[in-house]
Amino acid sequence: MKVFHISAECYPVAKTGGLGDVVGALPKYQNLLGIEASVIMPWYDKPYVRDHEFEQVYESEFKQGSQFYSFTVLKENSNALGFEIYLIKVPGLLDRTEVYGYPDESNQFIAFQHALLKWIVDQNIAPDLFHCHDHHSGLVPFFIENTEEFKSLKGIPTLATIHNAQYQGWMGWQQAILMPTFDSDKWGLLDWDRNINPLATLIKCCWAYNAVSSGYLKELFKEANGLESLFLSEKGKGYGIINGIDEEIWNPETDPFISKKYSVNTATAGKKSNKKALCKEYGLDPELPLLAFIGRFALEKGADLLPGFVQELAQKFKGKINLIILGSGDIHIQEALTHLREKGNTAVIIGYNEKLSHQIYASSDFLIMPSRVEPCGLNQLYAMRYGTVPIVRSIGGLKDTVIDLSKKNPNGIVFEEVSLRSMVQAIKRGLKLYEDSKLFNKLQKDNMKLDYSWKSSTRKYIQLYENLINRL
Repeated sequence: MKVFHISAECYPVAKTGGLGDVVGALPKYQNLLGIEASVIMPWYDKPYVRDHEFEQVYESEFKQGSQFYSFTVLKENSNALGFEIYLIKVPGLLDRTEVYGYPDESNQFIAFQHALLKWIVDQNIAPDLFHCHDHHSGLVPFFIENTEEFKSLKGIPTLATIHNAQYQGWMGWQQAILMPTFDSDKWGLLDWDRNINPLATLIKCCWAYNAVSSGYLKELFKEANGLESLFLSEKGKGYGIINGIDEEIWNPETDPFISKKYSVNTATAGKKSNKKALCKEYGLDPELPLLAFIGRFALEKGADLLPGFVQELAQKFKGKINLIILGSGDIHIQEALTHLREKGNTAVIIGYNEKLSHQIYASSDFLIMPSRVEPCGLNQLYAMRYGTVPIVRSIGGLKDTVIDLSKKNPNGIVFEEVSLRSMVQAIKRGLKLYEDSKLFNKLQKDNMKLDYSWKSSTRKYIQLYENLINRL
């Protein structure tokens, strides 16, 4: 079975969040089970691309509106990731440093999807299934079913994975002229609320879709940034498959980024050693419990509460706990946190730093996730893998994976509301747990034994592929 994963991100080529982690791991594990899974993504001016050898496998051009664009397809030679990866480079559009944030982003992703389909058709390399990830590949199912240019691909099954429905790729109808010529009778498949909405188009046109947790699938019917009725009407083709973590990368026994490697049996001493090194670097007290936040400074992550949370900790828990924050995003949150760096036992690091994130997981005692929206959440899974106890809001994938101390087989602390009060109460519970070192150490080690690998989820995806293909 041949599958093309189409995505804007893939770790370690380019990553801004969980999407990159998933697309960088799932195809590898599918290949280990006999699936010929490859990734197609845009070309970015990133270190991985500069440091690895790519060969040009195709060159052509396409028309976007009144302008012709040349493009090339580049393939990574060494198979270093455990799967084939192809980069679509379009000078003037897909030749930049950042993944997102450009004013012509809709033009970029229209070009990406047009170019990759032209390559596939011209080279006669159609897969058995297209696996589209989020809105950046949301037009692919529409294009293959409703354009003359790609009619040879018509009838190939498409699966859509919804990593985060808050981002939908909205664009005005004036952008339609940039697309390959399509059947004008089918314009309604592109429309949602008088705009072109690639995520809505993806849900309408795909053969099946899945959310990245069962909890998030249920939430999409009630809160999906305006698409609730669409997800509900297409409920019959919806599935929930929890993400896994790549245990080759996230493994404290082999992690090259941490100062002291450790196993379940040596976790207490190993985490203490890592904490000591990290606290020394950032001026924290290694004798205190260490609480961490890692992620984007966005409303959906509850990051707007962080400045107030820092002040609450300084007032109510002075000299009782360390806090380390790693992230970037909303400029107002960044500025507020930067001004609070001088608060006692607090470290704030602005930016994305993969190595430091591993060090924080290995060093911390607790990880807090006060999310308003969390489709799956990988951070809580990384935390447990490293013996760090998650403190999470009960939402989406966090609800599916973290069981509160008050219940059977607990693995963390859960709170219900996105509020400073709830966060502070959760920290009180955490500190009480920490004081009982025997119970705390047992919970850490039990969490490290949990299996959140890709093994089970990979098989579920393959079963879904087979079901779709067998419908032909």
